Order: sequence, then C-alpha cells, then structure tokens
Amino acid sequence: MILRDMTEADLETVLRIEREVHVHPWTLGNFSDALRSQYLCKVLELDKQMLGFAVLMLAVDEAELLDIAIAAPFQQRGWGRKLLDEMMALARRQNMMRMVLEVRASNAPAIALYRKAGFTNIGLRRDYYPALNGREDAILMGCEL
Repeated sequence: MILRDMTEADLETVLRIEREVHVHPWTLGNFSDALRSQYLCKVLELDKQMLGFAVLMLAVDEAELLDIAIAAPFQQRGWGRKLLDEMMALARRQNMMRMVLEVRASNAPAIALYRKAGFTNIGLRRDYYPALNGREDAILMGCEL
C-alpha cells in the first residue's frame, strides 16, 4: 500500500470513485482547484490500483479534511481507517494541532469511523448539504492531534 500525491492524471479515477460513493459529489473543478491551491491531495493505492483518496486543507495549526473516499469494492475492509490515519499523521508532521471535518448526519458508517479515530462532535450546521429530499444537517467533528 502506498499513499502518494494526487496529480491531474488521477482525476478521472478520483471522479469515478467520488461519484460512486457520494450522493452529491465534488466536480472536476473542485478537485482541480484543490490541486491548484496546493491542498494536501493524496491517493491510496495497492498494486497500482487506486483504493481511495483524501483532500486536506491546512490553515495555521488546524487541518480540515475536505473530502475522503474509498472505492465501493474496497469499503468495509479497513482502508478508510488506514487512509484517515495516514492523513492524521500527515497533519501531525505539518505541525497541525487539530483536525476538523464535516459529515452528513445520515452517514452512520463515516461517523462511526471518525469516532473510532478519536473525533468528537463540536457543532452542527443545519440544512448544510443538499439531499435527495431537500437539505441535510452537517455534523462538525474535531480531533486533537
């Protein structure tokens, strides 16, 4: 398994994964902007096959996990936790003191993953995400690094 920098050449596969796992996925423009902004954009590979990716924004002493996804065939095998742990370690190496994220209130598997990694609820954004039948709350979570 390797964690490497995401490149423009990865975006087709990244978009495929993003669309297969998120109800309202990021666009090509979102990922291109993240790369251009020099966010920490990483892909997780095993035997040259992309398992998933993550995007981390650093600001002063806080890292914000903007997006993380594991391709559907590789979910429920520990890869999400491995990728999250790698991103947390990367943030620590960048001298970040805390990591924050937001997650759909309905995304029980992701919330469970984050809690197991040490994240706790720190806030709520009502009606933050577009949903199939209106809007959905975002739970804000944070973890001291």
